[in-house]
Amino acid sequence: MHIADIIVFAVYILAVLGVGFYFMRRNKSNEDYYLGSRNMSYPHVGLSVVATDVGGGFSIGLGGLGFIMGISGSWMLFTGLVGAWLAAVFLIPRVKPLSMEHSFYTMPDLFGYLFNSKTAVIAGIISAVGYLGFTGSQMMAGALLASSTFDGLTLDAALIVMGFIIVIYTVMGGIKAVIYTDTFQWILLMGGLIFIGLPLAYHQIGGYEAITAAVGPEFLSLRNISWQQFVNWGITIIPIWFVGMTLYQRIYASRNVEEAKKAWYLAGLFEWPIMAFMGVLLGLFARVAADQGMFSFAGFESAELMNPEQGLPLLLRTVLPAGLMGLMMAAYFSAVMSTADSCLVAASGNVTGDLLRKWFGLNMDDNRLIGLSQITTLVLGVIAFMLASVMETVLELMLYSYAIMVSGLLIPILGGLYFSKSTASGALWSMISGGGLTFALILYTQFADTQLPLGLDPIFYGLLASLMVFVSVSRIRKSD
Repeated sequence: MHIADIIVFAVYILAVLGVGFYFMRRNKSNEDYYLGSRNMSYPHVGLSVVATDVGGGFSIGLGGLGFIMGISGSWMLFTGLVGAWLAAVFLIPRVKPLSMEHSFYTMPDLFGYLFNSKTAVIAGIISAVGYLGFTGSQMMAGALLASSTFDGLTLDAALIVMGFIIVIYTVMGGIKAVIYTDTFQWILLMGGLIFIGLPLAYHQIGGYEAITAAVGPEFLSLRNISWQQFVNWGITIIPIWFVGMTLYQRIYASRNVEEAKKAWYLAGLFEWPIMAFMGVLLGLFARVAADQGMFSFAGFESAELMNPEQGLPLLLRTVLPAGLMGLMMAAYFSAVMSTADSCLVAASGNVTGDLLRKWFGLNMDDNRLIGLSQITTLVLGVIAFMLASVMETVLELMLYSYAIMVSGLLIPILGGLYFSKSTASGALWSMISGGGLTFALILYTQFADTQLPLGLDPIFYGLLASLMVFVSVSRIRKSD
């Protein structure tokens, strides 16, 4: 990597850390740290939502999908568009007024309102576990980028560097630093992809004729996907818009219902088609480049010899000139930071607000509470780093984290909001059965190296169990 690229990248990282330090000095209460004083406008919130949801993990993951299946991989983020708009219509109008009336801090606060404190604690545990896995996936995404870009930097060393930057920045600044820098980071990522990455890569690989010569027609078709794959993506990603702690934090942080809804509509459009097609196209270009031998310097003579998620960073390293390489890497690292910091703040909010304060009854003034929140964020960041160090692929860890949260939390939330006969017992056992079954089936499919009936993911069976338990227990325990 050229010295100019290193300088550009270093300036960016120092600027981000500077923002975190600035907001560390301005945060006066836990509401500032976690919710940005509940007064954020929709452009900032909307860009922060999409930057958090897509982030580095999906950016790298989309590149991997484009590498192995072409533009049909874009359907993954179509489910993000659907989920965002459904949440804007059905969730925000109910949740935002409640959050203002009852001063909610976390997603499990809604569980406490709908059911009781015990269900809120279990929801907090499920959410924290899911977001720890998600934070780890972002650290791994950043490490893949760095190790594929910087000469002599191993994956383990890159993971240590990325973990350190992400944890220290998030510990300092809290949600307000996250949201404001997300706006800048997302603009940088989009600008880098549109005006630098895509056109230069397209030119370097030889344009459309080279693409059609290197890959089969299925790579340029939107039909190169099975119905099972589309269903699996849909039942994993659409519901996350109803259970994601990072998303609830931004609902609570918005000024009012209308600002929150506009933010969600904006985020959906950026997810699909904009980010979806840019991500898979870069992955497709990387496959063509690999088959042309452009990555032979890294020991890859063809696409079959590569980890698909390595293709995108190697492509950028190969085609971008000095200076622009550093800017493009800053853009992708910004996506990693956008998701990792938000997920780490979410997990910290679950532990501090839902476990330490509700379960153990800790009662502190604002200064001591901010200090506790920062210590909690630091500890959880170290745990997320340890998870990342034992994982092999970014997208797999992300989708597993989503699956556990969705299967444990979706049915109780929808039931509490829309099912008049719902009970706390039904919600509690629904969370345990849904999340537990999904986790068990994930382990089973991994260790037994087998598929479940119909080729569907564990989350399908976890959601089905959660629904059955929720309805049956609620009918039995009507007095809750």
